[in-house]
Order: sequence, then structure tokens, then C-alpha cells
Amino acid sequence: MPRFAYVNGRYVRHADAAVHIDDRGFLFADAVYEVCQIRHGFIVDLTRHLDRLDRSLGEIRIRPPMPRAALVGIMKEVLRRNRVSDGMVYLQVTRGTARRDHVFPSPEVRASLVVTAKSLSASVAAEKYASGIKAVTVPDNRWERVDIKTVGLLPNVLARQQAKEAGAQEAIFVDAEGNVTEGGATNLWIVDKAGRLVTRPADRAILRGITRTTLMDVAAKLGIAVEERRFSVAEMLEAREVFVTGATTICLPVVAIDGHAIANGHPGLTAQKLRDAFFAVAEKTVI
Repeated sequence: MPRFAYVNGRYVRHADAAVHIDDRGFLFADAVYEVCQIRHGFIVDLTRHLDRLDRSLGEIRIRPPMPRAALVGIMKEVLRRNRVSDGMVYLQVTRGTARRDHVFPSPEVRASLVVTAKSLSASVAAEKYASGIKAVTVPDNRWERVDIKTVGLLPNVLARQQAKEAGAQEAIFVDAEGNVTEGGATNLWIVDKAGRLVTRPADRAILRGITRTTLMDVAAKLGIAVEERRFSVAEMLEAREVFVTGATTICLPVVAIDGHAIANGHPGLTAQKLRDAFFAVAEKTVI
């Protein structure tokens, strides 16, 4: 079955989808994006994702390309055309197409919008939940506004490639003080030696993940306190559990970091409890 995408007012075959070579997302990474998980025919946490999209657009001063209701309609249509009931939907907004110049186009041009969707295998995710993943630590060399979900992800790309070449599946960024920030495409959590669930505060050093936010609601429902504070690589390596969260991974155990086994080297119970309760708490919007 062919895939379909939405590009600036048109639904086109995915293989034929294109933007202009002067699109500022292509030229300058002058763009933001969102990814939503699709589960059993529902969009997960749609409101929070679109709220974050609005915030990202506001932070870099891009006018939204259309009202929210119209955007949701396009997302649903792309999902229907691609027959996605379990998978993901991706949307990207750029400042638009204009003559190449670092400053904003004047007069202002219309923002560009691209929406794509694809199915993901539930069995592959289940295997990762059962076995856990490996990670490596890397210096955090990203810009100081990673709280904005921009497409400028070159440091993340290089970090994830470094992880792959080391036989791992995620890279963990570490700041200049030796404290953990987050994963290359995830937020990071630990269960410390005292049994406390800990994650770094959502300041400008990390992205305020939507799954991270919902997981706090899940933890509250389960009676698990969450402590937001900085923690070192050494503390992470001595933790009872380490796991990462993201829109398409939900809650994924990390069983080894830099070749060092976490606890007994197997997925822990806290991550499993949080994951099992997640979809009962998360917002679900029918396609």
C-alpha cells in the first residue's frame, strides 16, 4: 500500500512529497516538530503535544499555519489515508520559503506544514520492554535552548550514531558538571539507591517531554513520588533502575550503560508498572 503525506495544502504520495529548496527548515533548521503515538486507533496525548507545538512556535516566532482544529483534521486524514492504527504521526512547521537570508523574511511568508504517518510494530516494542536496551554517555554539546522542539538535531544524530557504533540503542547526554541531562531522543529517569523515582528538572537543559509529563500523572495515580533533581553519572550507574521515556517508547528500561550493568542487568519493576498504567491515564483522541 502506498504511503501518503500532507505538504502545504495537498495530500500527495509519500514518495512524491517535497518542499522548495529555499524552505527555511531545509536551509537553516528554522522549524519545529511534534511526534504523537497512535495506539489502537487513538492519538495519544494530542492536546499536550499541540500545546507544546504552540509554545515552540511562539519561542522562535513562527505564526501557526492554521487553527488547531484544522491541523487536527489534517493529522487524522493523513492517519486514515495511511491506515495507521498503531504507529506515529509526525508534523513539522517551518518559517516558510523565502530568499536565503539569515534574518526573518520581510514581508512575512506563510509557514510550511508537513504531516506524515507510519505504522510501527508492537512486537518489536514488546521485545525491547522485555530485554531492555543499552546506552552510552556522551558530552552534552547542544545549544542552550533544547527546551524548544526544533529540527536542529545534529548533535543528537551524532550521539545516536556513536551509540549504534558502540552496540547501544541510546546516547545519554552529560553536562559540563558531570550531571545527566537526557537521552538523544528521550527523557531519562532513575530509581535511586533509596528507591526514589528521580528525573532532571525540566529547565532549558532538557526537552519537557509529553510522555514525561503524563508519566508524572501516572506515578501520582500509583502513589509513587517523583523527585525532580540533578543526578550524576555515578549515581545513575548505581541506581536500582534506569529507564527512558518518549512518545513512541513510553517507558523503556536501560539495562547497561557504558558496558556497566544497571542493578542485575534486567528490566526493573518500576518501569513496568508505569508503562502498564500509562494508557489508562494518557489522553486518547479517536482518529
